[in-house]
Amino acid sequence: MNGIIRIEAPLTQEKLRFLKVGDNVLINGVIYTGRDAAHKKMVESIERGEELPFDVQDQIIYFVGPTPAKEGQVIGSAGPTTSGRMDAYSPKLISRGLTGMIGKGLRSPEVIEAMKKHGAIYFGAIGGAGALIAKRIVSAEVIAYPELGPEAVRRLVVKDFPVMVIIDHEGNNLYDLGKAQYRRV
Repeated sequence: MNGIIRIEAPLTQEKLRFLKVGDNVLINGVIYTGRDAAHKKMVESIERGEELPFDVQDQIIYFVGPTPAKEGQVIGSAGPTTSGRMDAYSPKLISRGLTGMIGKGLRSPEVIEAMKKHGAIYFGAIGGAGALIAKRIVSAEVIAYPELGPEAVRRLVVKDFPVMVIIDHEGNNLYDLGKAQYRRV
């Protein structure tokens, strides 16, 4: 486990190969948002042969449904959503080139296999710190599915957005490593 690593989105295969489980990362650049309702719509679009609202190739999706912005704010509280809610949809997006996901909680074996096969990273963000995380979002624009309200797809510009590599592209999983370490104690 290394110190803090700064990366600039988009997250290419070359960049993600250097990220290892346990790395603390600060993301800069453009990332996108989406929760389960948006993921469902995106996968249905793929299945109908339609274009996605943004090209997922080398992109990062943050699993978040932010609260409304107060006056003078770019976005409201923006804490991570439980990632398992996206597990039914993530493998299809990963196979289309999605390289990064940000959320909280465990991921399914199917998602981890897709990550290893196609090259993707799962980052963890701190649950309960949504107001602090929102301060790292420089701009937010709804780009798709506005009818979903907080679950609409947004294009975010972030600066020093704090995350940790929970599962790297080789499938190394911080949750599994933590459990193993606890059993040895």
